[in-house]
Amino acid sequence: MAEVCGTNDPAFDSVRELLKQRISSGDELGASLFVNIDGKDVLDLWGGYTDVARTKLWDKDTVAPVWSCSKVVTNLAALILIDRGLLDVNENVAKYWPEFAANGKENVKVSHILSHTSGLPAWEPPVTIEDTLDWKISTERLASQAPWWTPGDGSGYHLSSQGYLVGEIVQRVSGKPFKEFVADEITGPLGADFQYGLPDDEKTRTVEIIPPPRFSFQDLDPNTTPVRAIMGSPMTAETSMGPVFQKAVSPASNGFSNARGLARICSIVSLGGTVDGNTRILQPSAIDKLLEERTDGVDRITFDYVRFGLGVGLGDTRTRPWIPVGDTCFWGGWGGSFVIMDRKRRVTIGYVMNNMAATGTLGNPNTEAYIREIYELVNRSLF
Repeated sequence: MAEVCGTNDPAFDSVRELLKQRISSGDELGASLFVNIDGKDVLDLWGGYTDVARTKLWDKDTVAPVWSCSKVVTNLAALILIDRGLLDVNENVAKYWPEFAANGKENVKVSHILSHTSGLPAWEPPVTIEDTLDWKISTERLASQAPWWTPGDGSGYHLSSQGYLVGEIVQRVSGKPFKEFVADEITGPLGADFQYGLPDDEKTRTVEIIPPPRFSFQDLDPNTTPVRAIMGSPMTAETSMGPVFQKAVSPASNGFSNARGLARICSIVSLGGTVDGNTRILQPSAIDKLLEERTDGVDRITFDYVRFGLGVGLGDTRTRPWIPVGDTCFWGGWGGSFVIMDRKRRVTIGYVMNNMAATGTLGNPNTEAYIREIYELVNRSLF
């Protein structure tokens, strides 16, 4: 039987036991869980298996596809440029990307892209998985198509498109390839184990996944916005284990990391822009902009109630009752991976797994159980 490995403050022994129970019961295949409070790593755990046959143990350096948790890293890259005065959230995207003005998008703002309100939640179908993993094809198609609703008029979750929209802006403003910019400005300075795609010589570090429950479109109207968006963002979970996905740079979806790597990056927000006491990535004023509400309401793609800031969801129990509120933000990945950034309490939580036990991006039952237990301890100040 797989054991839970790693370290934790004794106050978090119940979280360790919970992870052990979830792995033993089969609710988890393999997973990593990480908590940092006020700059101190109070929990760094991993356990279970990297393969469906349960023959290979998940170890300290195992990484998994984190799907839409990748968006948080991508959007922090844009926030760095905003912080430096090189990118203006209230400016038209076309100022930085002239071709984007086509087909009625001349007044789409940078803030619309970051807050999922631009009207470009996906590519116009039909489109192939291979197309959506090709940077040139993806960005050219997005630049040429018309918005599906009036930009700024409420959110429609940008499933995979947001990564390329933000990534192309970052490339054009910074003058660097997107992946290089993230490595130079975020993952390198922090020593964070996160990357888009996976080199051939690191494939032994990654996992097999258990796909989420299948979703049927058979009885749905293909002309509705949600169905168009899903058909316009084709992807299978199994694709993450193949070479096309692993060789691509898809900024919204193909980040590979573990809980430690994600939390390390996201602690930028929780700790007010400075990590380790002396590594400043962002000014506190940039975090203020990130957490400023840009839209709220029922999302027209996911049907979840969501408040969006600049590329993150803002803490609200109407989204999920277990998401903490009060100067907090979050986002999740397809199947259950999750990050919490809590500036008020200076808490960062990362969770990455390979049993995709949910169809959406707002956690699964395991996500909920861990976060509830962690916050029970945090709120009681038992650390």
